[in-house]
Amino acid sequence: MSRVNLAIIGGGLVGASLALALQAGAKARGWKILLIEPFAPGDSFQPSYDARSSALSFGTQQIYQQLGLWQAIGRRAEPIRQIHVSDRGRFGATRLDALEEGVPALGYVVENAWLGQCLWQGLDSEVVSWRCPAEVVAMQAIEGGYRLQLDDDTHVECDLAVLADGGRSGLREQLGIHVRRTPYEQSALIANITPGEAHCGQAFERFTEQGPMALLPLPDNRCALVWTRQGMDAQRLAEIDERAFLRELQAAFGYRLGALRQVGARHLYPLALVEAEEQIRPHLVVLGNAAHSLHPIAGQGFNLSLRDVQVLADALLAGPRHPGDLATLQAYHQRQRLDQALTIGFSDQVTRLFGSAQPVLAAGRNIGLLGLDLLPPAKSWFARQAMGLGTRPDARGRV
Repeated sequence: MSRVNLAIIGGGLVGASLALALQAGAKARGWKILLIEPFAPGDSFQPSYDARSSALSFGTQQIYQQLGLWQAIGRRAEPIRQIHVSDRGRFGATRLDALEEGVPALGYVVENAWLGQCLWQGLDSEVVSWRCPAEVVAMQAIEGGYRLQLDDDTHVECDLAVLADGGRSGLREQLGIHVRRTPYEQSALIANITPGEAHCGQAFERFTEQGPMALLPLPDNRCALVWTRQGMDAQRLAEIDERAFLRELQAAFGYRLGALRQVGARHLYPLALVEAEEQIRPHLVVLGNAAHSLHPIAGQGFNLSLRDVQVLADALLAGPRHPGDLATLQAYHQRQRLDQALTIGFSDQVTRLFGSAQPVLAAGRNIGLLGLDLLPPAKSWFARQAMGLGTRPDARGRV
């Protein structure tokens, strides 16, 4: 039976980012980190029209810059220079601009496969090892840590287990960690779109009576679409032919990017706000979507998880030489509690306000959008939330 200092269960974007944030300090301390992941990362990046992507906030870009990874990630990162927010059929609209906020970009859109490739290539094999493909099938709390049973019937013991295996974590349930689940009664339709005109780094948040949509700029003049619709309507949109789909999308979005020319593969994801009722126990941390899954329309989920990663890494490297100490984990969670509460609340309220067809709420959000342009401090506050700087007062403008 082998033993490591940290076992990160889930080697996706959150788990790999934690390993990267820790590895320099871990090397100085003599720690060994194990990443356990069921899906092997590819040996090389293969561009694909249908690649899934993530919107990285300006704050997230800063974190990867500090880790020395942004030069690589940035080679295929499309900057968001403006965000246009509008309400279909009403005059209310506002535009957030990177120049007005004093930053080079409000955020960046990166294909997940490219981001993952950059993260995995940045790992130091002297500190971080892989068990992949491999899956943890059982976890047992033991004196000073956890014992993990893998699907090949081998066992690993660790001082600290980090559960980063996604929103449908079976291990979270196995450990008796309950979740608060608030269904939105909606599904997100995800696809890549080719517009007729150049997007010029513009992102669009468009609110309609049928549900909100986002169109985010991608390299090669593509756009990533996130279209929120009710269950049966979302299923219908996923199944109709390409021409009919583009016709409905054009009617909902308008012609700000000209005629929409092409849509790639369409995928549906049922939406709910999911929050784990426990994020820490002695020798255990729950991280990423296993800790909190947010509605994608506000683009906050992964960015919040990366801030969790940064604060957790700082706490562990400032703590005792053996990770897993409860006081250290409590300090991490206490520091992130406000950030999580504000970000989850912001994402949830934006989703509910702009996803409602009720006339009173529709009128209220229309006035609110008009008011943002008339009240620069309010507009700047909204921009800071979008940039992931809402609880980082000293971070603005640092590149």
